[in-house]
Amino acid sequence: MVDRVSAEITSLGGQIETVQKMDKRAFSRVADKKHSAGFYVNIIFAATPAAIAQLRHRFALSEDVFRALFTTAPAPKAPAPAA
Repeated sequence: MVDRVSAEITSLGGQIETVQKMDKRAFSRVADKKHSAGFYVNIIFAATPAAIAQLRHRFALSEDVFRALFTTAPAPKAPAPAA
């Protein structure tokens, strides 16, 4: 599933930087008795806002992806000038 999600991101022009696979964890809020736990994966990537909107739509339709959260990383700070 991680490979399919990564392929979706790259097919929309995104560039994957890091994939962090985490263990299976219980959900803090169980919305459905069928899905009380899941595998967490953190994918750090760069993409256009239009690509993010398409990914939100595609993942909302997917039965294999229970939840998807997209956040925007802050811009990197410029290095301080040497004194």
